[in-house]
Amino acid sequence: MSKAAKTSERILRAAEKLFSEKGYEATSLREITQLAEVNLASVNYHFGSKKGLIQAVLERYQRVFMPALSAELKLLEATQNITTERILTCFIGPLAALEEVRQGGAEIYLKLLGYGYSEIQGHLRKFTMNRFGDVVQHAFRLFTLANPHFAAETLFWRLHFALGTVLFVQVSGKALNEIARADFSDPNPELFMTQRLLPYVAAGISAPEL
Repeated sequence: MSKAAKTSERILRAAEKLFSEKGYEATSLREITQLAEVNLASVNYHFGSKKGLIQAVLERYQRVFMPALSAELKLLEATQNITTERILTCFIGPLAALEEVRQGGAEIYLKLLGYGYSEIQGHLRKFTMNRFGDVVQHAFRLFTLANPHFAAETLFWRLHFALGTVLFVQVSGKALNEIARADFSDPNPELFMTQRLLPYVAAGISAPEL
């Protein structure tokens, strides 16, 4: 690895750590450069700006997650047995594949994604759609096929409510597991987290409108 590549990698690792722990807005470039042991000029040279750095951190995960999700969605569509729960199941393998990026990659990615919404980092949506919009649109189209009675706006809200649930469970997983062990004498609650979560989220997405 060249010196420039090593410098870029140090910056990305430092930014990822701080962004996932503190969020984008609360993390300054000064903190990132101190942790990475580089100067501000190096950040500007490699990434152009803080926004560019945020996008680069997220893209490391999306480069693994999005192609894997696309493959799963295509396999599901070929079966012609499209249900909300089966679509959600398509996300499990791609999230697990994020361990290739970093240990605990799924949790880090979902934290980064959550901060993107909570801090209104609109540039991330545009960045993602420019690169992986076809995958996002494919997933939405399958959710539409599974729920043909819903208007697009209704499905938009329900999918984001579902995403909020997943983000909460992922970020709060350690605390929830400790509570489950203490209150229900469950020795390994994390083993059944996905099995418990998917039916709940699928039911929420597809529940009849009032």
